[in-house]
Amino acid sequence: MNSNIGSGNLFRLNLKYRDILETAKARFENYLKQENYRITPERFEVLDAVMSATGHFDADELFLNLKRNGSKVSRATVYNTLEILEECELVFKTRLKDHGSRYEKAFGRAHHDHLVCIQCGKIVEFVDDSIERSQELVAKKFKFKLISHSHQIFGLCPDCKDGKS
Repeated sequence: MNSNIGSGNLFRLNLKYRDILETAKARFENYLKQENYRITPERFEVLDAVMSATGHFDADELFLNLKRNGSKVSRATVYNTLEILEECELVFKTRLKDHGSRYEKAFGRAHHDHLVCIQCGKIVEFVDDSIERSQELVAKKFKFKLISHSHQIFGLCPDCKDGKS
């Protein structure tokens, strides 16, 4: 592979990521102003950590990651900021009965749905065109204008189902 092509792709990905991050920051700042929340550097530290995260995480994992990277952000600030980020749709929260809540960035990511293990808390992301078509048909049948959806299927992952976990 030509290294110039590879580095060019990486450069374009970094530009795209920076654009997404800047848009997310602007959206967050506007939401904070609109809802009369204080605009603090700590809240933006949490946003940066969320936007750089891959996959699902819980609030304590995010807090510990921030601490490992030298942040002075408090645990309470992480929890409170995640709630605000969910309100303004920059974060998606999955509530698990026995495993607390898991988060993932909702902004700048492709749409997907979730399979959630009720025993170990594992989350599997998937996309299924038939589900997408079905929800459009259901919305049309009931004369709803479809704006967004969140689809989670709860069950047992293969390990828990087979008693390996």
